[in-house]
Amino acid sequence: MRLVVLVSSTASASVTHTTMHVVAAALARGDAVRLVEPWDLEIDERGRLQLRAFVLDGHEPDREAIVATLHARSAPRRSVEALSHDVMLLRVNPIDTAVVAFAQLAAQAGLLVLNDPDALLRTTHKAWLASLPPEVPRPLTLVTRSLASAERFAASSRGGLVVKPGRACGGRGVGLVQRTLDGLGERFQEAARAGDGWVIVQAYLPEGADGEKRVLWLGGETLGGYLRRRPEGDFRHNLKLGGVPEACELTVRDHAALAALGPHLQREGVWFAGVDLIGGKIVEVNVLNPGGAHFTTLLGGVAVGERVVEQLARRVG
Repeated sequence: MRLVVLVSSTASASVTHTTMHVVAAALARGDAVRLVEPWDLEIDERGRLQLRAFVLDGHEPDREAIVATLHARSAPRRSVEALSHDVMLLRVNPIDTAVVAFAQLAAQAGLLVLNDPDALLRTTHKAWLASLPPEVPRPLTLVTRSLASAERFAASSRGGLVVKPGRACGGRGVGLVQRTLDGLGERFQEAARAGDGWVIVQAYLPEGADGEKRVLWLGGETLGGYLRRRPEGDFRHNLKLGGVPEACELTVRDHAALAALGPHLQREGVWFAGVDLIGGKIVEVNVLNPGGAHFTTLLGGVAVGERVVEQLARRVG
């Protein structure tokens, strides 16, 4: 298989990143693997999509060695035509409309692109989860740019609220408003500034004190996941903010929530997603650059990189 992976930056590569798990698994199979950064996409004078790629073909399938090579930018560089590959894996976060447009051109020309760029346009905003039918269990949620609407929503709430950007990651701009609703306006403005202006106002789930589960969903199948416990003094569970990963079991409620969500992911054309659950309810769906392979592999015993590459190879045929 000839695999090209579009990444945000090779300089930010880490051995814990899901992308590196996938790259190492592909190299272990003997696949051709090339990494491309967004600024290395171009259309040549014949109208063909060209990639200035870091070529890892034949590299040892060791994540530490791969990351060291990428950080040193010592991998061979080559200009290659996109259509000379079998599949393009999108691993860019954040992603802008120009990169989506290049990915759409590649898909229209016949290259298998995952996740499908058209699907990304429909599902990357947190508004997508809020728009699903009520049988998909999730906290009561409002998506708005209006503080007045948020205040009306808050007035009818029986508990605290989580306020977060409609498009952001890593816990940036996410705030908690207690039952008294003090600070709602401030948290709302912080969330608006941290993202694209739209704000998610979501009922706080007390079960969050017991942790948040990150579950990986691939091609209609639940691979596994792990629990993230919040750091002391914070209500957020993000590992970048000090959250602690632990092994966990998926409950009946977790499986029911994933079963309800799955058909909607498949309908949209999503292939790989990270799903966050608290108390059997879905609080977020990440389809842009799903992470979680490292601790799902380490704590859950599922070789995520290998499973992703196996499905890629089957789809390539």
